[in-house]
Amino acid sequence: MLGLRKLKFPNNFIMELSFNYCTRSLSNCYLLGSDYTGAKGNQKETRDALIIDPGCMNESILDFIESNEYTLKGILLTHNHARHTAGLRSLKRIYPAEIYASNSVVLNYKTNVVQDGDTINIGSFTVKVISAPGHSIDSMVYLIDHILFTGDVLSAGLMGRTDSAYSAMRQITMIQNKIFTLRGNYIVLPGHGPPTTLNVERSHNIGMRLFEENRNRTQYTSFGLELLDTSSN
Repeated sequence: MLGLRKLKFPNNFIMELSFNYCTRSLSNCYLLGSDYTGAKGNQKETRDALIIDPGCMNESILDFIESNEYTLKGILLTHNHARHTAGLRSLKRIYPAEIYASNSVVLNYKTNVVQDGDTINIGSFTVKVISAPGHSIDSMVYLIDHILFTGDVLSAGLMGRTDSAYSAMRQITMIQNKIFTLRGNYIVLPGHGPPTTLNVERSHNIGMRLFEENRNRTQYTSFGLELLDTSSN
């Protein structure tokens, strides 16, 4: 378990971010914990947690929740691919947390369906939803404060693998129009690979450059990332 400890935001809002690298799926599972400090009057201190893309469930994840005395409030799924949902059944056996996803049912669990433009409150967290189909029809990006959980839509230097030129064009359009247009800089936490920032990806994403250079070639159908990225599933 690795983490960025004590991210402090306005209104005494503190978040602890940790991620678990799922070795079987080669994917990232993120855990976000929060607490309000200095609560006054009728305000109560709260310690809530979210999990984003449970590609696995292990002792590190359980220990993070239990040792910090967090209440798991929600499970966010960026898309319904096994590398990002494999730990869901084990997680649900332990915690009654609600699932949030584009699909109404995932692994036979009913979810709270989210749509593009939604702003949802889950415990202490305010989550903004951005739909970005391309890698998959149900791909979602979640914005929590200054952190973007991008799943397989956008990663460090790359973008999600797609099945056709149409899907590739759709994905790059979503990224350009919905993500790169966000004002300011954000931490980008992808489904695979290391963290990055939005400013870095605006300037240096090789996947976008490859697409632009090859978009008129009929044989170029999926960003040409098969040689560069074999993990985005």
